[in-house]
Amino acid sequence: MAGPKKYVRDDLLDKATALFQRHGYTATSTSHLVEELGVNRKSLYAEFGSKQELFEIVLQRYSDQQLSIAFAPIEHPNAGAHEILAAFDNFASASEGPVSGLGCLVANTAVERAALDPGSARIVNAYLERLKLGFQRALCNAHASGDIGTQRDLDDLAAFLVMSLLGISTLIRAKVPSEQVYAASRITTSLLEPQVKY
Repeated sequence: MAGPKKYVRDDLLDKATALFQRHGYTATSTSHLVEELGVNRKSLYAEFGSKQELFEIVLQRYSDQQLSIAFAPIEHPNAGAHEILAAFDNFASASEGPVSGLGCLVANTAVERAALDPGSARIVNAYLERLKLGFQRALCNAHASGDIGTQRDLDDLAAFLVMSLLGISTLIRAKVPSEQVYAASRITTSLLEPQVKY
């Protein structure tokens, strides 16, 4: 009969998330996970299955949390151009904090794993689609309120904003100077700024 668990599942997932975010999927070995999480292999496999299964659990959890927290203003029903501008500014500010050198786990996975395994691709694509829909709604609101004009296709602009956000995350991962990250953010949001009513 198995004894009580000597760990908290969410604590293990937090530690695994940090490890995968620092090193990526490929460079994170099962030995690294066992050492970092403080459990033996048997417990690791019993709780999560394979390394791939653990990674997908971590990636889905991170995706849900990141979208629910970092991008909540964009997904608000009344979001508009100001929320988009603030989101890019907040994202760029990560280049000066503890996330510098780490980037976004989903964006990192889009580069490292999405083309290689269907599980990662499914989660990455769902994340990007939800982000695009959030931008689309915010842009539609901004258009309806007159904050942005009609000369640009809003769906195309939403897709561009998603691509730009992933690019900025890549710059943060690469630890480029923060002024370059802010510059990339300013160029992206300059598509909105001239038309925003302050």
